[in-house]
Amino acid sequence: MIRRLLRCVREYKWAAILSPACMIGEVAMEVTIPLVMADLYDYGVKLQDMQVIATKSMLLVLCALASLMFGVASAIFASRASTGFAKNLRHDMFYRVQKFGFSNIDKFSSASIVTRLTSDVANLQMTFQMMIRMAIRCPVMLVLALISAWQISPELARVYLFVMPVLILALVLLTPMVFKIFDRGFKKIDRLNTVVQENVHGMRVVKSFVREGKENEKFLDISEELARDFSKAEKILALNSPIMMSCVYVCMLAISWFGAQMVVSSGNDPLLGLTTGQLSSMFTYTTQILGGLMMLSMVFVMITMSRTPLRRCGELLAEEPDLVSPENAVTAIPDGSIDFENVSFRYSATAQHRTLKEINLHIPSGATVGILGGTGSGKSTFVQLLPRLYDVSEGSLKVGGRDVREYDLTVLRDNIAMVLQKNELFSGTIKDNLRWGNPNATDEEMEHACRLACAHDFIVSFPDGYDTYIEQGGKNVSGGQKQRLCIARALLKKPKILILDDSTSAVDTRTDALIRQAFREEIPGTTKLIIAQRVASVQDADMIVVLNNGQISAVGTHEELIQSSTIYQEVFYSQQKGGLA
Repeated sequence: MIRRLLRCVREYKWAAILSPACMIGEVAMEVTIPLVMADLYDYGVKLQDMQVIATKSMLLVLCALASLMFGVASAIFASRASTGFAKNLRHDMFYRVQKFGFSNIDKFSSASIVTRLTSDVANLQMTFQMMIRMAIRCPVMLVLALISAWQISPELARVYLFVMPVLILALVLLTPMVFKIFDRGFKKIDRLNTVVQENVHGMRVVKSFVREGKENEKFLDISEELARDFSKAEKILALNSPIMMSCVYVCMLAISWFGAQMVVSSGNDPLLGLTTGQLSSMFTYTTQILGGLMMLSMVFVMITMSRTPLRRCGELLAEEPDLVSPENAVTAIPDGSIDFENVSFRYSATAQHRTLKEINLHIPSGATVGILGGTGSGKSTFVQLLPRLYDVSEGSLKVGGRDVREYDLTVLRDNIAMVLQKNELFSGTIKDNLRWGNPNATDEEMEHACRLACAHDFIVSFPDGYDTYIEQGGKNVSGGQKQRLCIARALLKKPKILILDDSTSAVDTRTDALIRQAFREEIPGTTKLIIAQRVASVQDADMIVVLNNGQISAVGTHEELIQSSTIYQEVFYSQQKGGLA
């Protein structure tokens, strides 16, 4: 999983390498400065040797400047590497989601995907930056400072060996406790995002039912749970600081006590023992060593916090799309004929209930087919199998005489235009939305498609016409207008198969009839599948399929079904003026 994520560094590899390299240079200079300071005091200030003072002072300035330059370079490289890593990670995750089939997306909630692409990636970005800086700085500082302190006085350096196990034990005990809490907390962030997403998306419903108070309570409950979890984690992590500072003060006291005795006993002679300058250097090394350990503990905390985002992002990247193009895929669809051969479908391999059961049906190319059925009869599932939004569980589904699983996925979907039951428009102009159907469509082609979908008249009534800006989700147009724009967008694909999944439910019957008439006259070679609740929308179709509980109940023309199908009769007569006949 870590290896998969590290591939996201890619073109920022050298920045990720140079950052820790510069950090090592900065640490080396910081460790050298106390040694120079000790020599400056012992051999310059104490002996009043101005040449030594000048030389050591110049060396101190050079070390400080070098440390500054290495530090700035390390920060620049780390920033570049971490932001580039986050950019590539978001790209790879988003690209992976785009390749998912519906069955893949069903495994992750939309709120969870958003959280993984935003806050989880931001968390990993911070961790990555700390890893290539602090995670290198701390152990290098620890080792170099220990070596330098040991060279000055092995006896005093042993003090660190007694204190360091205490700090390491504290890290070992605290880290697992915090990880469990953070793991639970990130799952609650998903729930929080779900509540926010539902509330914002359904704001009109919330206000119309006056449920603001209930929504506030729901949000507050999850927020308080999240606050309690993270507060508990922070309390545990807060123990790290007093433990660390206690160890620092113990070291300071021990070095002060034993170091002072060594300075006095040696007469402050560097040849006989410890000098005052060397003792002051030991204090600096104490701060560097234990400060390094403290920073190392923060690195462990960040790693602990990032384990959950690491796993969650890794899950998204590791998820293999269920629907892929086969090797040597067919790249041309001869016509729009459709054949269902003993097709059954269930939404998961473990599901006991089959949504579609043993469907057998032949639809000739260019035919207009109406699909009727009650709620839950499998109408939408029936048509979603054609562009391979899902794959059949049993049997074979053929388009143009070949199984849909033999086609290149892009070619298949380019030849099948589908207007979903839930229409979606995107922020941008009307032209921008129409060009989703054909990026290279001319103004004349867009106008022709809009005339077929009975959308041209209301578009030109807007002050900006086809350049009218559509808000996110098409909130500034009516439901019927949105449906007609989606139909026009589908027509611009010039598909071999056109699927309308209850896509004219929000338009009046006259407009519905005009759209169907335009389809018959203008695109006779396109196979048209129309799912509808109104019999009037499909009664002039070449063939009407009646679904019931995932099975085909009847197939025929309007005149045939009105004589032979009980379900069709009930639907037809219930929609006639005056109610049931």
